[in-house]
Amino acid sequence: MRVSVPNLPKSLLLNPLTKQVPVSKAIDSVTAFLAPGNVTLVTGAGVSVDSGIRAYRGRDGLYMNPNYKPIFYHELLDETEKGQSFRQRYWLRSYLGYPSVREALPNTTHYAIAALQHAGVIPRLITQNVDGLHHAALSMAHPSPVMVEKSLLELHGTLHRVRCKHGHLVDRTVFQDWLSSANPKWKDFADTGTELRTNPDGDVAIEHLGASYNDFVIPECPTCLQENRHNNVHKPDLVFFGESISEYVKNRSYLDIENSDRLLLIGTTLATYSAFRLLKHALALGKPVLMINVGPSRADVVEGVHKLDIASGDIMRDVVRNVLGHRGAIDSTVEKMLSSGIRRPPLTDDDGSAPRNADED
Repeated sequence: MRVSVPNLPKSLLLNPLTKQVPVSKAIDSVTAFLAPGNVTLVTGAGVSVDSGIRAYRGRDGLYMNPNYKPIFYHELLDETEKGQSFRQRYWLRSYLGYPSVREALPNTTHYAIAALQHAGVIPRLITQNVDGLHHAALSMAHPSPVMVEKSLLELHGTLHRVRCKHGHLVDRTVFQDWLSSANPKWKDFADTGTELRTNPDGDVAIEHLGASYNDFVIPECPTCLQENRHNNVHKPDLVFFGESISEYVKNRSYLDIENSDRLLLIGTTLATYSAFRLLKHALALGKPVLMINVGPSRADVVEGVHKLDIASGDIMRDVVRNVLGHRGAIDSTVEKMLSSGIRRPPLTDDDGSAPRNADED
């Protein structure tokens, strides 16, 4: 079975079609676009870069490295000995990498978007990100669970839950505790605080440590054991390459586009079709589309998309103040959101690739 990682055409990477715009012009353009309200927003990994989480694509993106090979859906769930090796590799790297995602903080863009959600300008948000930072930023407004469910859709799932192959769901923090108990040697290593390069999907490269995956123990699902069956096949509650999003999520994402008057895209190259088709759907319905993204994107050759090549962190606070005006100034939640958030992008370093062993290809 051959599955590939979606990426951008080389022609776009070598010859970008858009140029960076001045900050003041970008603020005015986004303000005018958002002012009428009822906007659906689609976000990607670029939104979380200022939280210290690396992007998948773009200039320093992990998936731009031809040597990087993620583990695919069919490999993770393969019940043969080879599949067990894939799971040991995945879960050891993810065990060490997850804490940095768990402890990441929302940045200024997350809070600016949350302010627009709170004010009703963006009633629907579809995120491709699995880090939960949109939820964290929106929580400042103390929304009801029903409001969160209606207003925020995780297109590709979340790292913060784990599901076994029989569907039993557990909080990721609990699963981390299971892994710690089953692997005291690796818990001791994690407790040393050794800094490792974390990838955007929450794993780390450890090959340079000379570590072996073969002795990493993946715990049995306790609920399965209660049902008198053994099972240690687990995956995070997110969509892997080679896996399809659920019909519910697909249909809900289409409805979120249909129920809006316009579509805003922030921090995404739209390389994955699950996101790109939302753009196509909006354009087919005649909805205005604005994109904010640094560098090339799949939308650059699509007619009907207004693209601003600029970092969202440079403009979104000012955009929110312009859009909300006096209404925002007297809303203490909005003011608190606009004074919150970090801007701490990851350092540029090595590519973090982890080529597989020859027998893993």
